[in-house]
Amino acid sequence: MLKNRIEKLGKKTMNFFEEVGQISQLFFSILKYSTQLWKNKKLLFFQMEHIGVNSLPLVIIIAVFTGAVSAWQAAYQLKGIAPISFLGTATSRAIITELGPVLTAIIIAGRIGASIAAELGSMKVTEQIDALETMGISPIRYLAMPRFFASVFMMPVLIIFANVIAVAGAFVISNYFLDVSYTVFFDSVKRFFLVSDFMFGLVKGVFFGGITALLGCHIGFRTTGGAEGVGLSTIRSFVLSAALILIVDYILWTLLF
Repeated sequence: MLKNRIEKLGKKTMNFFEEVGQISQLFFSILKYSTQLWKNKKLLFFQMEHIGVNSLPLVIIIAVFTGAVSAWQAAYQLKGIAPISFLGTATSRAIITELGPVLTAIIIAGRIGASIAAELGSMKVTEQIDALETMGISPIRYLAMPRFFASVFMMPVLIIFANVIAVAGAFVISNYFLDVSYTVFFDSVKRFFLVSDFMFGLVKGVFFGGITALLGCHIGFRTTGGAEGVGLSTIRSFVLSAALILIVDYILWTLLF
């Protein structure tokens, strides 16, 4: 019994490191083809529209309620500890450094990461990727590279929109329900606003966008088992992306602060 468990643990450990190696190989292959990015600009712009523009309505809805909840939570935390005039800075800094980037990234992981895995997985099981290779077209250059760079470019843009909308949502709640005026709220925001906080959120966005697309492409390329395999790949892409986003978020906090 103990021997079987040790063998199973060893096998899972080997599979883990093997998959890490495969993801790293895919990443460096994408970087190798990055010199041809402008030649494939139509594919890039199409993916930027799909990942960025088409995701805006969902990001805006989530951001509005993120800001609203942040205002209520900050008001509750400040009660009896600090003046309500600090509500603006308490909500804005939490949104800009943490809530905006992380929640936006998880939303995109669910919408885009899973979509990439499903699209490429369907192409894999129907042998369309094999057909591309037969025609001398690299699947990494044609399929993975535009998705990866589009996600890296558009994630910070979506985070900027999320931050602005979330802070506006926090102000609406603060103004209409907590009697915090426009002047008091935004004076507090300006007084304690740091450009480094804003830039830190955008740096996170670059990492989160890369993680989402890279895992989606990796899992999609290695899909097997027909329609059932595509469904499993879709779920796995989202779960791994969301988990890794939170892990990388912690690592970046540790390294940069």
